Amino acid sequence: MTATVLPRLDRRGRTLAQLGASALLVVAVVVAGTVAEDAAQTTGLAERNRAPSVGHWFGTDWLGRDVLARVLAGLRLSLVVGTSAAVLSALIALVLACAATVGGPRVDAVVGWLVDLFLALPHLVLLILLAFAFGGGTEAVVVAVAVTHWPTLTRVLRGQARQVVGSDFIVVSAQLGRSRWWIARRHVSGHLVGQFLVGLVLLFPHAILHEAALSFLGLGVDPAEPSIGVLLAESMRFLSAGAWWLAVLPGLCLLLVVKAVDGIGENLRSLLNPRSHHS
Repeated sequence: MTATVLPRLDRRGRTLAQLGASALLVVAVVVAGTVAEDAAQTTGLAERNRAPSVGHWFGTDWLGRDVLARVLAGLRLSLVVGTSAAVLSALIALVLACAATVGGPRVDAVVGWLVDLFLALPHLVLLILLAFAFGGGTEAVVVAVAVTHWPTLTRVLRGQARQVVGSDFIVVSAQLGRSRWWIARRHVSGHLVGQFLVGLVLLFPHAILHEAALSFLGLGVDPAEPSIGVLLAESMRFLSAGAWWLAVLPGLCLLLVVKAVDGIGENLRSLLNPRSHHS
C-alpha cells in the first residue's frame, strides 16, 4: 500500500511543480511586459533592423525599437485580451449549460442546436467575420473570440450538469418547492466550478492565438500597440532582407507562453480529476 501511495504523492508533487512553474512564467511575462511598455515605444533610427546582440537580445525593428521590449509588451497585451475573452466565453458556456439542464426539454434542445451550429461553422472564418462586423480593434477581438469559443465547454458542462441533476438532493429540493433556477443557482452551478475553471484556463491558448491571428490580418488590436500579431505582420516586409529575428523570436515567445498557459490548464485538470492524469 505504501508503494502505491508514494508514486501518487510523487505525481501530485510533479503536477504542482509544473503548475507553479507555468503560472510563474505567465506572471513574469505580465510583470515584464508592464515594465517594458515605455521601452517598446522608444525609437532609435540610427539602430534600425539590427540583428540580436548584447545590447538588444532580440534585435531592433524598422524604427530602431527594441524587439524584446515589444515582444514582452505584446505578450502582456495578448494575455489581457485572452483573459477577457476567455472569461466571457466561459460565462456564456456556464449560463447555457445551466439553462439546458433545468430549463426543460425545449431549452435543452435549443442549446444543443446552438452548440452544433457553432461547432459546424468554420472557426477562423467566423472569427474574421465577427471582428470585421464589430469594426476591428481590441473590443471587437474580445467579443469575437468570446462569441466563438463557448460551444465545446458548454457541451462538457452540460454533461456534468445532467449528472448532478440526477442526484437525490436535487430531487428533494424540487419536492420542497424550489424553482428550477434556484436549483441551478444554488446546486448545479456549484458542482460545475471545477470543470468551469479548467475549461476557462484551457480557453486561454485558443484566445491568445486567435487574437494574434486577427491582429496579423489587421482586424485585431490597434496597429500602434505592440501586439504579437502586429509584430509578425510588420516583419513580413523585412524577411526577404534577412531580418529573420523580427518574425522567429516573437513567434517562439508566443508559442512558449501559449504552452505555459496550456500547461496550467492540463495540470489543474489533473489535480481536480486525478483519473484524467496518466503517468
